[in-house]
Amino acid sequence: MHFMDDSLLPENQEKLVIQVAPYGPQWIPGDSDDIPVTMDEQVQKAVDCYNAGASVLHVHVREEDGKGSKRLSKFNDMLARLRDAVPKMVLQVGGSISFAPENEGEAAQWQNDDTRHMLAELNPRPDQVTVAINTSQMNVMELMTEADIAGTSLMNPALQAAYRDMIVPSNPSWHVEHIRRLVANGIQPQFMLGNLTQLETVERLIRNGAYSGPLNINYVAIGGGAAGLHPADMIEFARRTPEGAVLTFETLNRNVVPMNTLAIALGLHVRVGIEDTLFGPNGERATSVQQIEQMVRIARELNRDIASGEDAHRIYQIGTQWGSVDETLDNLRMVPNRTPGRRDVPARKVA
Repeated sequence: MHFMDDSLLPENQEKLVIQVAPYGPQWIPGDSDDIPVTMDEQVQKAVDCYNAGASVLHVHVREEDGKGSKRLSKFNDMLARLRDAVPKMVLQVGGSISFAPENEGEAAQWQNDDTRHMLAELNPRPDQVTVAINTSQMNVMELMTEADIAGTSLMNPALQAAYRDMIVPSNPSWHVEHIRRLVANGIQPQFMLGNLTQLETVERLIRNGAYSGPLNINYVAIGGGAAGLHPADMIEFARRTPEGAVLTFETLNRNVVPMNTLAIALGLHVRVGIEDTLFGPNGERATSVQQIEQMVRIARELNRDIASGEDAHRIYQIGTQWGSVDETLDNLRMVPNRTPGRRDVPARKVA
């Protein structure tokens, strides 16, 4: 992204899109008073977050016993209810789900990576599904402190070991096919990228024609295989992101507010919610709604406007696809591919 002399002036910045992840699948109900369990509670949490100022909802679903659901039908039920309850929000389903068989006799056909592709079959379809690029470590324990997990289920050594060794599988044959299926079903990928090499892979997918749509990215600064907390890395990632992309910052624990404050000042977008932190920057517990309200206050102090649900759909270009590599590169304001025999740097067309 290119920062001009006036890029930090709020009147020249896009409205702030606030993503919220209020369902916290890594936590159990006893870990926090802010974990919705029943379907009614989960839907009401979405309404409360929207009313507080969030325009994008990161969706996970719980069963009635509080455990994370792996039932396709449960997600379909949740999405149908959310469409009625918060019709203006962008609904973004977390792409880490592998659905499990619901009926006897289904197990045999659900024993491979194809179960993860079932996210493309959600009905009603969400606006987005998150997609990781390139298999990577996701050791969320690396940046956790004792204070972050005190009194929660993550004090369990066995659970810590499981999260410490967690891998996000996304080999090329899988993510290329997954993107193809999502797009074919009218679902936009939200790319969850933890470093520049993953960003470069996405750019190659675009240049090779494997993806031809809006480029919406979360910069995932959670350590343990993803980006860390150095502001220089964050700014370099923003600098390397194509100008026509939409970039959101995501981190964890008490780092959420300072990192997001930087993002707001830079004209970028933010994510909050108990999936990322149970705490505010002062070390006190903060609900998802309270975290949203704090982002709204910070943005207003900087005179940055808050995006509505309609704004978020426009900014993310929900429902948009382009017809060719050249059209995609042009819309993302990336330089065109090199034509045969050309030796200098390809230049974009001047409007």
